[in-house]
Order: sequence, then structure tokens, then C-alpha cells
Amino acid sequence: MPKLTFLPHEVICPDGAVIEAQEGETILNVALSKNISIEHACEKSCACTTCHVILREGFDSLEEAEENEEDYLDKAWGLEPESRLSCQALVGNEDLVIEIPKYTINMVSEEH
Repeated sequence: MPKLTFLPHEVICPDGAVIEAQEGETILNVALSKNISIEHACEKSCACTTCHVILREGFDSLEEAEENEEDYLDKAWGLEPESRLSCQALVGNEDLVIEIPKYTINMVSEEH
């Protein structure tokens, strides 16, 4: 099983975390299942950038982003070449190291 290592984020995951994941799960669903509350204002429909993450390791093991995801990523705060929307990025067969950016462009929060 691939391991997802979430780097420390002062609000969302202060101590960081290492989580086992199933291939084919989205990074967002894996995180949410372990109480790592990555923002996802569009209900995981690839219609915003709030679940933006940066893959520090393992980026090449993911399938390429589709055009719609690429279009939204262009609007993400702190975009890097290894950025993905965690609601769209499916875990492959390699371990991942994931950074949750400090900021998001978020008009609405799922946490009501």
C-alpha cells in the first residue's frame, strides 16, 4: 500500500501525518478519512482551487491532470509545477510526500 506523508501545516495538520492509502483513491478522500481537513469548497467537483496541494515526492507516479483541472490550477495560490487538486489526483503505486499550501483562494468553506 502506498504511504501518503503530509508535511506539517500549522492549522490543518500541525504535526504532519503518514497515512496508508489504496491505489485509485483521491488524495483528498484519504486525507479527510484521517481528519486532515483540506478545504474543498466545490464538494470535490473540480470547480475551485481550495484543495490545491503540492507533491514534494511521487508526482510522476500520478496520472496526468485533465484539462479542467489544469485550468483551475492556473488560478491557485502558490502554484508550482508539482501542484495538483487533491480532489482529482488519484493515488498510484508509489509513496507521496504532500505539502498543503499555507493559503487558498477560498470564497466559501465546507466547514459550516
